[in-house]
Amino acid sequence: MIQFEWRVTGTSPVHVRTVLMAHGVTRTFLKQVKFHGGVITLDGQEVRVIAMAQPGQTVGLQLPPEPANPHVATSFKPLEILYEDPHFLVVNKPAEMASVPSHLYPDDTLANRVKGHLTKIQAASTVTHIVTRLDRETSGAVLFAKHHFAHSVLDKQLKDGVLDKRYIAVATGRVPVDHQLIDAPIGRAPDSFIKRMVRPDGRAAQTEFWVRGRSNSATLLAVKLHTGRTHQIRVHCQSIDHPLVGDWLYGQQTNPWIHRQALHCARLRFYQPFSGQWITCYAPLPADMARVITQEIIN
Repeated sequence: MIQFEWRVTGTSPVHVRTVLMAHGVTRTFLKQVKFHGGVITLDGQEVRVIAMAQPGQTVGLQLPPEPANPHVATSFKPLEILYEDPHFLVVNKPAEMASVPSHLYPDDTLANRVKGHLTKIQAASTVTHIVTRLDRETSGAVLFAKHHFAHSVLDKQLKDGVLDKRYIAVATGRVPVDHQLIDAPIGRAPDSFIKRMVRPDGRAAQTEFWVRGRSNSATLLAVKLHTGRTHQIRVHCQSIDHPLVGDWLYGQQTNPWIHRQALHCARLRFYQPFSGQWITCYAPLPADMARVITQEIIN
């Protein structure tokens, strides 16, 4: 059972709903609480959200129970944890591992290993709330919430652009500009379930990059995502005629130094509302990314 309490501040009475929403409880999540077994209290007594709270009183929130998903297998294989607290978990995903289960990868994805970790530490919920996900061949930091409320808080941060994801990428060729914001909508490519492309009827997508190094054959980029479309960085780099090194889907060439797209989520920053702190996590550069940077940019 997961519970929160907040003391009412100020000098005037306010609705309990107002107190809850001031602490990140969305209208959508309030519905979950109401209809799925959650409890809202005022000084320990169950109340409705329209109840009036006086300054100095305590508003409580007991989260609804989250039944485990029997379709997500539990894996106790190793998990590299970058950050953990009672509400959030950031892990470093290796390349070639899927973020979530599918018919192709049913039982040893990152989500399966996170479920194993939550089981091992006897967490209140073993439901794996993945907040940010990466393509199977992309490495780096992935953020999980440990309960539904934490997930809803981070979803809002994603929508508001508060949650900040930074990538390191190596693009083919010599990118001529030092900085660019690519603002180009992305949608599905015709006749492909997997591939995406820039198209006028696609969903809005913005990718910003800064050049950190160049050679005649490749360019090292620091990348910030302003939106989170499928394959966004890969599609946008292809759209400016500089697909990522090693990207079999959006580029033509293979590369002797790396056998996947040269893309790594190196930094993830979010606001931890329950402790009132900004959390910044760094994912170490994997060996294949270091090798391709050394061979293509530095040498």
